[in-house]
Amino acid sequence: MRHIMRNPISPALVLALAAMLGTSPAAAQEAGDIQVKVLATAVLPDGKITDAPLLGPLPATTQTAANDNVVPTVAIEYFFSPNISLETICCVTQHDVDVVAGPLAGAEAVSNSRVIPATFTLKYHLNPGGISPYVGAGPTYFIWINDAPGAQTIPLGVTRQSLSNELGLALQAGVDVPVGENLLVSLDAKRYFVDTTARWFAGNTKVIETEHKLDPWVLSAGVGFRF
Repeated sequence: MRHIMRNPISPALVLALAAMLGTSPAAAQEAGDIQVKVLATAVLPDGKITDAPLLGPLPATTQTAANDNVVPTVAIEYFFSPNISLETICCVTQHDVDVVAGPLAGAEAVSNSRVIPATFTLKYHLNPGGISPYVGAGPTYFIWINDAPGAQTIPLGVTRQSLSNELGLALQAGVDVPVGENLLVSLDAKRYFVDTTARWFAGNTKVIETEHKLDPWVLSAGVGFRF
């Protein structure tokens, strides 16, 4: 079943921590600076079927959703100037895809799929050196590893399953709050726009093919260090 993570990260808690530590004047980042953030990240995908070129034994009313997850994330950022930087992230997140509508509601369609969301965003920072909001955008490439057919698809004759790697777009906004000369607290939100095609096989024969909207919200909070 789809698991909803309620309030996985509390922005109020992170800002309260920053207030307890006390924001302090910090030197603005300069060209050539590197910033590393360690974050807790909630990944909230969609997973619904947008097209079904080959439903095979599945009823036409079948609809799916992917479960949410919380994972650790590392973000590495290089500054070209005090206002402009390039950021990439490092994480792996695991998701199941379940049937949520139709006669097979509650069945697991995809089990234990893991995705590497290879992402680069070009960011613009306001008020460098102080409480600094930022926005960003850039490409993402979702690389799926270790996906397997759900338990309820195996009686249908399915022996293996795959999700297609796809190119997409990421939009980003957040704020960095300095709490020391080279230490900051960070809140970050990304919205990804990316799809995937799911295929199920019986031996070498494709028996089901569906296209899915992923478009996850990715919400993070944590601390950053500047070098």
